[in-house]
Amino acid sequence: MIKNPQTVSFTINGESKTFITEPDEKLLALLRREGYKGAKYGCGQGTCGACTVLMDGRAVYSCLLYAMQAEGREIRTIESIGSHDAPSEFQQELIDGGAVQCGYCIPGMIMSATALMETETSFDDEIVREYMDGNLCRCTGYEKIWAALRRVLDRKEEGREQSSESRSDPKA
Repeated sequence: MIKNPQTVSFTINGESKTFITEPDEKLLALLRREGYKGAKYGCGQGTCGACTVLMDGRAVYSCLLYAMQAEGREIRTIESIGSHDAPSEFQQELIDGGAVQCGYCIPGMIMSATALMETETSFDDEIVREYMDGNLCRCTGYEKIWAALRRVLDRKEEGREQSSESRSDPKA
């Protein structure tokens, strides 16, 4: 029961919505209460990444943010990325590479990778680590997750190079 109701309005997965919240309710709690269950509660301290969502295109820990901090912002959850029948490119690589075990950390990993792919133009290992270091996995040891992400990033870089070459070659 909400004791001190307030409203907060923001765009969630492309849809403008208004929610009732309390001043001290965390964004993660509001999202899960409203049916956005992909963001998980892991540590409550911003150290595991299981609660990662995108706020205005940046990966953030929803367990650390108050719901009121989302006012007027654009929030994207894992529910906005691919689907069971049509997974995103990274989701498919995770599946094909056997990188998903318990699945608890995967939504946060996908959201961090999405921020990386939508924000950066080059994907050297240092940049990739910067985006992904805040996501912990206790099952896989990361190798398969990193390999899946690297395959996607390599294809993106190859596509950019080919696109750039065709624009600079008047015969292409």
